Amino acid sequence: MVLEALTYGFVQKAIISGIAVAIICSFMGTFLVLRRYALFGDGIAHVAFGGIAVGLFLGVFPFWSAFAVCIGGALGLQKLRHSTKISGDAAVAVVLVSGLALGVILVSTSGGFSVDLFSFLFGSILLISNDETLMILGISAAIIATLVVLRKPFFQLTFDEEQARLAGLPVTLLNYAFVVLASITVVTSMRLVGILLISALIVLPNITAMMFGKGFKKTLGISMLISVSSVISGILLSYYYNIAPSGTIVVVAVVILIGVLLAKSAGLISRIEMRKHSQLSHD
Repeated sequence: MVLEALTYGFVQKAIISGIAVAIICSFMGTFLVLRRYALFGDGIAHVAFGGIAVGLFLGVFPFWSAFAVCIGGALGLQKLRHSTKISGDAAVAVVLVSGLALGVILVSTSGGFSVDLFSFLFGSILLISNDETLMILGISAAIIATLVVLRKPFFQLTFDEEQARLAGLPVTLLNYAFVVLASITVVTSMRLVGILLISALIVLPNITAMMFGKGFKKTLGISMLISVSSVISGILLSYYYNIAPSGTIVVVAVVILIGVLLAKSAGLISRIEMRKHSQLSHD
């Protein structure tokens, strides 16, 4: 049955695009979770709702308006955090409600919700077009390349921003670059899981991966593996059972998280690690 599903072009495009999105969400999500920016994705996703509404209201391609509004919102969020005494969580809340309010106003003035808006809210990866697939792959490749180039400065910022500043890194510029990349990641992910579930795809695989207690690189690899597995499994399950792929992907990620929690509480992960170390020592 798996081979049968993979013969359909729309399933192939969904899986290819989904894998690309899963990788960038894991890569960016690792930095976001470690920097305690877990709610950032949720806040920018709600700003994306406003951006989508702007595009539909003006009759332009919603992705481009969402990119513009989200990048503006992310830069505004960063400026708000550094130029005022507002905490990070409170700043995210301000940006979140502002974007949501803008979207609600524009939707109400344009006659209510449309099919296009619902597809962005809840995801529609199985309906993705060839052009959208190419766009997602291109943007994902650019994000990954940028993160690979800037991984060391971002790593320093994540764990000790003051030390990074003393080391001569352009901290302010890097922080702005970071939030711009995060906002682009959020908008690129909308087709996969929708605006309402983006933060789940960014946060869940990374939280699960961190439970293994590995270093940064291994945690990132485990997170990507979990994210890609959740996406592929969710798409195939949604095809077979005719259910929403976005919700299915997130449910799979939640099931994996619960499974790791249970295994950890039962001591299975620790015993596996001890067995590996024992084998290595004998070798």
